[in-house]
Amino acid sequence: MPVFVDQLNRSISVTTEPKRIISLVPSQTELLFHLGLDKEVIGITKFCIHPEDWFRTKERIGGTKQLNIDKIKSLKPDLIIANKEENVQVQIELLANEFPVWISDVNNLGDALTMIESVGEMVNKSEQAQKIKNEIQHHFHELKMSGSKPKACYLIWREPYMTVGGDTFISNMLEYAGFENMFSNKERYPEVTIDELKSIDCEWLLLSSEPFPFVQKHIEELQPLLPNTKIVLVDGEYFSWYGSRLINAPDYFMQLRQQIPLNV
Repeated sequence: MPVFVDQLNRSISVTTEPKRIISLVPSQTELLFHLGLDKEVIGITKFCIHPEDWFRTKERIGGTKQLNIDKIKSLKPDLIIANKEENVQVQIELLANEFPVWISDVNNLGDALTMIESVGEMVNKSEQAQKIKNEIQHHFHELKMSGSKPKACYLIWREPYMTVGGDTFISNMLEYAGFENMFSNKERYPEVTIDELKSIDCEWLLLSSEPFPFVQKHIEELQPLLPNTKIVLVDGEYFSWYGSRLINAPDYFMQLRQQIPLNV
């Protein structure tokens, strides 16, 4: 069987054409769909909402961090696609004892493009993967910066409020969207307080739609506390999904930039 090296530098043996694939990550599930797979994907998580038809019809194997290990074993997959950050190490190690588990580790656009190429090769869809990669690269190349980058904080959670550090994929997307991440000197997902946001003179506060579903009422809750900060809701999928959804991310960033004067 062919041997593939994942993004943690682990070597796994995978059958030439996997026919029983389980995806443990929403953005990689959507990628498998856009690579042209269908019946080969036999299991997804409850958070794999794209494509909608798969969300309604595919076998669900729990959440990204609460996998139903027994159900996964019963499905007898010949390939499991996971992610270092989104899945729990102990659960992945249990599965890796019995099945080939390929793990991605995506912290920037380059990592995402490598992941797309690698998954395409592994599932015998290299040509389709290259087309997706080329299209993403083209759209990001067309995404030109102009003016200064306003200082921004991107919130992913409430109670406690949590933001993103400079070593995250979201932070990399913030840069492409024309913002300066005020917490780029932090790692992963630090907690942040309202007093801290006041003290660092946060210009823009971006409230993500996921993993915490911020909505308009949260703007109304925060605005009186941060009267000098502009607060907007943003679609978290375009900042945090690192599969084929990246094709449309630059257009979304452009629309966002048209709403927000970045050269202030």
